[in-house]
Amino acid sequence: MAKRIASIATFTPTAQADAVLTTGTYLLMTGGAATDYMSISDIIQSGQANASAFNAMCLTHSSTVSSSPTQLSLPDSDGFARTGSTAYGTPPLSAKSAATTQPNRSPATGIARLQLGFNAFGGTLRTAFAPGSEWMSLGNTTASQSENIFSCQNSAGTTSGPQSISVTYEML
Repeated sequence: MAKRIASIATFTPTAQADAVLTTGTYLLMTGGAATDYMSISDIIQSGQANASAFNAMCLTHSSTVSSSPTQLSLPDSDGFARTGSTAYGTPPLSAKSAATTQPNRSPATGIARLQLGFNAFGGTLRTAFAPGSEWMSLGNTTASQSENIFSCQNSAGTTSGPQSISVTYEML
């Protein structure tokens, strides 16, 4: 399948304890159907803070699936990297809010969590997964395996600053 890029132009990922996340402080990505595999291959974060601010970012799976997530809208986007790509029957969804239930970042130690902290005061962090080592998720309905959440966790010295994010992925 063709690669897609989901981007949020600017957001402030407020540091939060593991639990239900506050709307507008995360990027949620999930497949369009229960049998969709999402493969994340590249993440780029760019800081926009005007003073030193450590964003203790992490990528993990949601332990509570969100209800009625709201698709990204301009200036944010989620589309094919190459024009002319064939549209999916059920497109994937990228969101930073949900109408009813927000996603829940799991406190379970058995759920993978990739630490991606960086200084949002002009810092840039690129995370590129080697072929065969991509971050994977399945479907859009199962807790702890279908929703990918990129958010800021509570940790010592966390004073979050605004940032942008772009995630390159494909549906398999």
